[in-house]
Amino acid sequence: MAWAQADALSVSDMQTLLFRLGLVLFLLGLLTGFVVSALKNPRMGLSSHLEGVLNGMFLVLLGLLWPHVHLPNAWAVTAVVLLVYSAYANWVATLLAAVWGAGRRLAPIAAADHEASAAKEAVVRFLLLSLAGSIVIGVGIVIVGL
Repeated sequence: MAWAQADALSVSDMQTLLFRLGLVLFLLGLLTGFVVSALKNPRMGLSSHLEGVLNGMFLVLLGLLWPHVHLPNAWAVTAVVLLVYSAYANWVATLLAAVWGAGRRLAPIAAADHEASAAKEAVVRFLLLSLAGSIVIGVGIVIVGL
């Protein structure tokens, strides 16, 4: 856990990081929208487009909220790592599911009748399950810091 023992990042540094990562994800979500119709499962592709845009906005919003979050450095870094991971993993999981035609078990409405190989389904399942826990814990930490 060397990252948790690093010098404390200033509020301004953390805000800039959240803004930058949020805007990059927002852009990735926008770009995903251009390829939706070319994907194996366009409905899941639309989900990926929306996840990228909405999670990008969430990270920017978190950056705006950051000056009001008062946490020890290790907890602040942990929260940001968990929330950034969950935001990007959500976009990646849905994009991979759209490209591979996967995700039927955990996203049955968007996946419809698409089903990929067991290995591809496992990757999508891992990402979706891990991001769910990450975002809940990360948001919980931020709430405690308010």
